[in-house]
Formats: sequence, structure tokens, C-alpha cells
Amino acid sequence: MNIQKRIDAFAKLGELLRNSLAGKEDDRAKGLMETISRQHLVNSWFTAENVTSAINAIAGELTLDNLVKWTNSYPHLQFENEPFRAGIIMAGNIPLAGFHDFLSVLISGNNLIAKTSSKDSELIVRISNILCSIEPGFWEKIEFTEGQLKNFDMVIATGSNNSSRYFEQYFGKYPNIIRKNRNSIAIIEGNETQAELENLGSDIFLYFGLGCRNVSKIFIPAGYDLRSFLTRWERFASLINNSKYANNYDFSKAVYLVNREDFLDTGYLLLKEDKGLSSPVAVLYYEFYESLAAVLNVTESDKERIQCVIGHKYVPFGKAQSPNLWDYADGIDTLEFLSKKNKAGIL
Repeated sequence: MNIQKRIDAFAKLGELLRNSLAGKEDDRAKGLMETISRQHLVNSWFTAENVTSAINAIAGELTLDNLVKWTNSYPHLQFENEPFRAGIIMAGNIPLAGFHDFLSVLISGNNLIAKTSSKDSELIVRISNILCSIEPGFWEKIEFTEGQLKNFDMVIATGSNNSSRYFEQYFGKYPNIIRKNRNSIAIIEGNETQAELENLGSDIFLYFGLGCRNVSKIFIPAGYDLRSFLTRWERFASLINNSKYANNYDFSKAVYLVNREDFLDTGYLLLKEDKGLSSPVAVLYYEFYESLAAVLNVTESDKERIQCVIGHKYVPFGKAQSPNLWDYADGIDTLEFLSKKNKAGIL
């Protein structure tokens, strides 16, 4: 299967997904909406709205123009080489967190062996089946496993800081990408439009804030009135009706009260002034700054812990969870890594 066939198949997948979300169901994607609607029964964080948002973001990127633009940066993909087996350990913090790795392995012509997260085991298999119905040649290139990865040549593993230590020990002798915890930040300059501040709410609250691209901290100018934009996030107040989210909100609030720490309570979000980057679920950290140069110093020193920055000179407000195909997690070029085709143990 050459690169053009692979591109065409993924472009068609994007079209089928977009049509399904628009109510135009194709036989090859039949049952997708039912799969979406039942995810909350397995993982209560995976509401139908959140799963739909994830699929919509993926489908929006899977266009012929985007796929051609992306792959054209790697001329060697035009040549057919012996495929290698790429092992992928997928995260389960947000719906379809492992899709970009899935796409990268297959678009590069390699074979995939994937260990799905127990928190998100059905969606990626469903998407895979739709892809294979479009291009049957993918059937022999995709394997899912619930056990340990075996017989692989390279590994991409995504997990927590704790699990990364296990990954490094187990996969250290193979060519690998091992991802740890990261968080995202937003820089407020004080001249944002109402629409931009409303869009920032999506960056904070989508997927209940569980994604590495979700904003967990905002930097705001000294003297900025926090309450001036809180009213623009009221559309997210219903998140408190999710029991898991509410439990996290209640726990953090209780801790702050017991410790007599200052915080701002909206009834669905706690805002706390804090130097940290990684805020708990239902909590948003903020920090005042005197100059943008000082903020840039912070972001530079913490760049290994920051996934993306939202702001006027960075990722646009509201686009944190809609990365382009060429926006790689942790800034590591996955396609370049997969194209090296190094044998296991040869780094």
C-alpha cells in the first residue's frame, strides 16, 4: 500500500466521521453514534459531548489537503520500505488520546501493535474497523492487545510520571518515545476580546480539564480583576453535575478551607493563586505578573512540563484541543521518529 492509498484512506475516514456526526450515517460507520453514547457507562468522564468533541477534532484534521501538507514534509514516505512493528501504549485520560500515534504509525507505512487503555478501549478499535472497511489492506497492519507488548521494533508510550519510570526501564533498549505528565498554560495580556475569553473556557473545561492540552494555569497582569471574565464561563457550570468532577471540586474546596487558604469559588470551579502548573481537577491556578518578559522566563524554565501555551502570540484561544496533524505531543516529531526504522537495540 503506497502513501497515496494511505492518505486517501484516512481522508475518507475523516469524511465518514464528519458525515456521521452530521447525521449522515454510512454503512461503514454504522453504529458509531451508539458507540459514542455508551462510553459514559464504561468511563463516566467520557460523556457523549466530550467523545463527540474528540472525534470532531480528529475528523476536522483528516482532510486530503491536511494529510498531503503534513506528509509532504517527509519525502522519504514516497518510497516503500519493509514495515516495522511499532508498539503503542495509549493513554486514557481523554477520548481517543492515542489516535495521533495510531495515525502516525500507519501513515508512515509501519505496522501497529497497540495496547489500549482500560479507560478507553472501544473507541480506537471502532475507528480502526471503519478505516479497514475503507482500505482492507490495513487489516494486516493493525493489532490490538490487552496484554504486554511483544515482538515490536520501536515503542511510543504515554502515561504518568510514575508509569514513565516503568516504561523507561522496560523499553529503554528499544528506540522509543516516552511521554510524561504535561500541562498547558494561558497568558492573558488584558486586551482580550469577550469572544477570546469565552473561548478560553473551552481550553480549560473541555474533557473536564483532564487533557495535557487543557489549560491548568493562567498568567494575568498585576491588578487584573479575575471576576471580569468568570461570567463568560457560566456555560460550563453544568460540569458540577458530573459526580466525579463534583467529588474533586468538593475535596479541593475542603482542603483549602481546612488549611485556611484563599481561593475564589464560582460554584463549579475554584481559582487559586499558586506558583504551580498542574492544578487539580476543578481547580484553576493563576499567577499575577508585572511584565511579559517575566512570564516568558517562567515558561522557558518549565518548558519540559508545558504542552502548549494559549495566547495572542501562541495557540489561539479555544484551539488548545484542536491541534494540527503537525503539532506533535511534547514537541517530538513522531513521523520523523517512525521513519528512522532502526532495529531494536540499535539507537
